[in-house]
Amino acid sequence: MTDRGRSALRQTNDTFTVGPSSLHWDGTDLIIDINEISAPPIISRVRGQIRVTPRAMTDMELLLTNDGAHVWRPFAPISDICVDLEAEGWQWDGHGYFDSNFGTRALEEDFSFWTWGRYPTSDGAVCIYDAERRDGTTLDSAIAFTPDGDMAYTDAPPRTRFKRSLWQVRRETRADAGTIPRQVLPMLDAPFYSRSAVETTLNGERVTGVHEALDLNRFASPLLKPMLACRVPRRAKWRF
Repeated sequence: MTDRGRSALRQTNDTFTVGPSSLHWDGTDLIIDINEISAPPIISRVRGQIRVTPRAMTDMELLLTNDGAHVWRPFAPISDICVDLEAEGWQWDGHGYFDSNFGTRALEEDFSFWTWGRYPTSDGAVCIYDAERRDGTTLDSAIAFTPDGDMAYTDAPPRTRFKRSLWQVRRETRADAGTIPRQVLPMLDAPFYSRSAVETTLNGERVTGVHEALDLNRFASPLLKPMLACRVPRRAKWRF
């Protein structure tokens, strides 16, 4: 990811462009064109296209705080995806999703920890969103989506901790009693954040999906934030 200034932004009803990369909605597919340079320790060109085809769109909003300062929007929780990047082995088709978070306050102001997961199931997909808020309350949400775009809050087994990340970030997700989730593929490890493919058991079904854990206490540390500049460089004075 790269932080860019206002001069790098262009937006229309169906296209969002930031510097050399863009997202475009053509009516059926979200087309993501990427032309970036990766961050250390491996610096290389990241260029190509990702195409996301939603099975259905939803208008659901999940309020993450009672006052609505933070909102999760699962636009297309069940999608087909086609990845075609200019690197060996970076071309594949599979299942995916498209969602987004919106907020009017910094995450670390309102949360100390959260964990999220999206698990494809035989009936569609289940999304888990659990969080610990600064005011002492918790968010405990499990939502089932069908390929037609229908959704319903659903019962899910209890939170279950599993092995910490490479940076010792605490991790947990839902799992049936007597089972322990496990990481099957690392995706991103940072001192405050973990993203990986995780296998767990939900209501008797063994599933594998994308899992995130975010430690906002670590993120808020004044010793850690300067490290972000190495991973998320800033590029000013962009010209089209």
